[in-house]
Amino acid sequence: MNIEGQSVIVTGAASGMGAATAQYLTKAGARVALLDLNSDQVEEKAAELGAVGVGCDVSDSDSASAAVAAVVSANGPPRVLVNCAGIATGERIVGRDGPMPLENFSRVINVNLIGTFNMIRLVANEMFAQEPMEPGGERGVIVNTASVAAYEGQIGQAAYAASKGGVVALTIQAAREFASKGVRVMTIAPGLIATPMLMGMPQEVQDSLAASVPFPQRLGDPVEYARLVEHICQNEMLNGDVIRLDGAIRLAPR
Repeated sequence: MNIEGQSVIVTGAASGMGAATAQYLTKAGARVALLDLNSDQVEEKAAELGAVGVGCDVSDSDSASAAVAAVVSANGPPRVLVNCAGIATGERIVGRDGPMPLENFSRVINVNLIGTFNMIRLVANEMFAQEPMEPGGERGVIVNTASVAAYEGQIGQAAYAASKGGVVALTIQAAREFASKGVRVMTIAPGLIATPMLMGMPQEVQDSLAASVPFPQRLGDPVEYARLVEHICQNEMLNGDVIRLDGAIRLAPR
């Protein structure tokens, strides 16, 4: 799919990989709508790009439905969905103070997994209603964000790893279900990316993390994620799979 002129939704777009993707795809000619829980920040970012910004809690049915409706009204039915919204917390299953509070686990699952599913179901419904594109009959592309933690969750990442593992498992299932409608589903599993969270760490910690990447021995650039999203959109044979964007890193237990 050539994304030029197409309606695109990017969640978690106020910062990090979501913001980089929104900016990159806007420059590529797409009509991008930025969604984020932080409505003020996402509207400010959207204004910088001349795009549409919508406050949205992806884990809430009504909020997400309203956001998708706003995008359809402003930009037309979406052809591309990029799910970047997510949270990361660190907590052991059983810590010094006892078992992890169940609500802490549920919150991460609700945002990272249920939020991803919520956006998939709503946007796919809009895609199904559109006419197929020539020459291949494609109607849309969905790109989710997992993490290498889905495969090598570290100690303290129980909720995060489980949520991202769920996104990985959902990928092939959704791709198979949507195949008859011409909608592709892919997932990117980033490694250590220079997002605001990582860049806010002390320099020595950043250097240590970068040194743990086999090659290239550095943190990933959010733009590299955005470039991969564009390639997934363009390459029709990419469907139902997960691409690790990690410089061959395999996370240690801690």
